[in-house]
Amino acid sequence: MALEITDANFEEMVTNATQPVLLDFWAEWCGPCRMVGPVVEELSKDYSGKAVVGKVNVDVNPDISMKFGIRNIPTILFFKDGKVVDKQVGAVPKSVLAGKLDAQLK
Repeated sequence: MALEITDANFEEMVTNATQPVLLDFWAEWCGPCRMVGPVVEELSKDYSGKAVVGKVNVDVNPDISMKFGIRNIPTILFFKDGKVVDKQVGAVPKSVLAGKLDAQLK
């Protein structure tokens, strides 16, 4: 299951992560977010032990959203060594997100 990333645990779960991180910025009222949600959950299972997969509810955690300039959702950021290395805006197939995550595992 994808981890819930909050303003409070962001530093520990993302910045200090030793594995690549996929972070899904979403909101309950967002239709495309509901399409991407199950894909993110699948990726969290597929990459268990290899990458951190988390979700940030933008309505509940505005600080993280503002820090990374999230204006459109869903936005998925990819982190490596605590820094953003890739980004995907909008709903895309699982293969696109898996490919971007695979690139961070190399």
